Amino acid sequence: MDPIGVRSSVIGSAIEKARQAVSTEESGPSFADVFKRAINDASSLQGEAQDLIGAFLRGEPVELHQVMAASEEASISLELLVEIRNKLTDAYRSVMTMS
Repeated sequence: MDPIGVRSSVIGSAIEKARQAVSTEESGPSFADVFKRAINDASSLQGEAQDLIGAFLRGEPVELHQVMAASEEASISLELLVEIRNKLTDAYRSVMTMS
């Protein structure tokens, strides 16, 4: 099992779905749906990382590199969501100051 490839493909697919949502017509998923899915994916990555950390601390047969990779992926997905939130907040402020 390649944990880095599997989880990075999840993040990559979420980004690709966001791009498709922007380029498709009304029949595609809304931005809110894509953003909710990204939040859920980040949450599941965080949960998986916590599970691996717990298993490692209990002495179960878990490789250290799996724990570190899962932790980093969860951290990166959270950072991505925070940056998206910051950009949306900045865009909202810009729109509000236009009037």
